[in-house]
This record gives sequence, structure tokens and C-alpha cells, in this order.
Amino acid sequence: MPPDVHTLTGPYVLDALPDPERGDFEQHLAYCESCTIEVTELREAAVKLATQVAQPPRAALKSAVMASLNDVRQLPPLIPDADSADDSTVIAPKRGFGRRGMLALAAAALAVATSGGIAIDQYRENSASRQQNLQIAAVLTQPDATTKHASVTGGGAATVVSSTSKDSAVVLLSGLPRLGPDRTYQMWMIDGSKTAHSVGLTDGSPERTTVISGVADKIAFGLTVEPAGGSTRPTEPVAALIPMA
Repeated sequence: MPPDVHTLTGPYVLDALPDPERGDFEQHLAYCESCTIEVTELREAAVKLATQVAQPPRAALKSAVMASLNDVRQLPPLIPDADSADDSTVIAPKRGFGRRGMLALAAAALAVATSGGIAIDQYRENSASRQQNLQIAAVLTQPDATTKHASVTGGGAATVVSSTSKDSAVVLLSGLPRLGPDRTYQMWMIDGSKTAHSVGLTDGSPERTTVISGVADKIAFGLTVEPAGGSTRPTEPVAALIPMA
């Protein structure tokens, strides 16, 4: 087993592990209670996040799919090899999804539902920090968790999932344009007196997930473009502002 086996819970939940690593990790799960609990929590978190940010399909989607069926070539029936099967051999088609198929389907649904908000590659990165995995799951699975979205000026989107009971929020940034070396994105939490508190910088990676604590008394999340190294107060105009109250 690799030394960082405990960090593979995220890729495992999204069916992103190669077969050899998956088999080894499942053997590890048989005797690791903490990883088993984390896998359960991450599955619940992924389902809840997908449900919260899911978008209805386009009205024309069904007709487009039906129209394309005539152009899709069907696979031929399976015929047993004459040397390996007698006349009584019947090859039945497989029905339904196995566990891996269901996980793959859930991962695909999550990627589509978030409209590019969270990619499987990011879950691989997030899984490198087991503590962050647990923090994300703790917020997303809370009964009082609420989700707010906003477009980012210049491109991209921001999503904030916050829980008052956990006094924490998960911020998902996606599709932000890359900035030059002299600028950076800066995240802010704004309190009731409209004072902005810096909660971190980001370079505009394709997808970025941040867990922020101490949000129970905050009324909004803000994102600005600042000089490299950040600023002590937001520079206007604000790139995104998401009310939380």
C-alpha cells in the first residue's frame, strides 16, 4: 500500500482510482474504521452538493437525443465461441449497474450538475488533504447548509455552501481567468457592519475549493482582483458578491 493510502478516500468515492489501487484500498477499508467513515461522509456530501446545484436539462435535450438514435450504430449480439461453448450455452446480457458503475455515474452526474464547478481532478487534489475532506463533508451534510451562486465578472462562477451550525462555509470557484503575475484574486467575508475580512488568495486555478470558518456572523462573501500579495481592503469593483444572510 502507498504511504498516503488514507488520502485516497476522495478518488475512491468518485471511482477515480485505477483497478490495482482500488483493490488495495478496498482491502485497507476492511480494517480501517476512520477511512470507512470518511468514505461514507464524502459520498453523502457529493450527493448533497449535486442535488443543491443541479440544473434542469434543456427542453430540447430529449428531442436531440431521440433524433440522434438513427445515427448510432448498435452493437452486434454476442455469439459464443464454437470451441468454448456447446449449443446449450446462452450468453445473457448484463443488467443494471454494479457498484463501480453506480459510483462512476454519480461522479459524472456531479461533474455535470456543478456546470464545471468541481472536476474529478480537483477531488484528487482535495484528497491530498484528509482534514479538508472531512471539513468539506461536515459542512455539506449539515441540515442547515444553504447554497448560493454568483457569476464572476470577467468569467467564471462562485458557489458558497454555508452552515451556521458548523460556523463554516465551503467556497467553490471555477472557470476564473488566469491573472498576470502582478495580480491575484482575494476572497473576503463581510460582517454586519460591512467590514470586509480577508479569507485568502487564489491564483485563478481552473477549480478551487476553500473551507472558511467563523462565518456565522457574516452576511456576504466577496471576490476581488488585487495586486500580488493581496490588499488590506477590497478594491472596487467587486468581481463577485454573494449574500449569505
